[in-house]
Amino acid sequence: MSTSTPATVRRTHIVIPQQLATEIDSLVGKRGRSAFLTQAAEKELMRLRQIKAIKAATGTWKDKDHPELKQGAAKWVNKLRREDDQRFKRATAR
Repeated sequence: MSTSTPATVRRTHIVIPQQLATEIDSLVGKRGRSAFLTQAAEKELMRLRQIKAIKAATGTWKDKDHPELKQGAAKWVNKLRREDDQRFKRATAR
């Protein structure tokens, strides 16, 4: 997941509970701790960015702007599929 190269990494000091370090080490080994914590931090940053984007988008969807979905998305998708099937049949019948 990480795209860091040795020239773009930064050594840092973090403090974590001993039990957490022990558990991480038991799964990935002491030599894998940095990579594990980097991957975990990247995943959490992605999650937090997604939450922020969702909150920023709250209220942008208006039902009145999408009357085709009034009966539900599944019915709309099925209608599109039927229309596509009909177009395909007409195109291949020539």
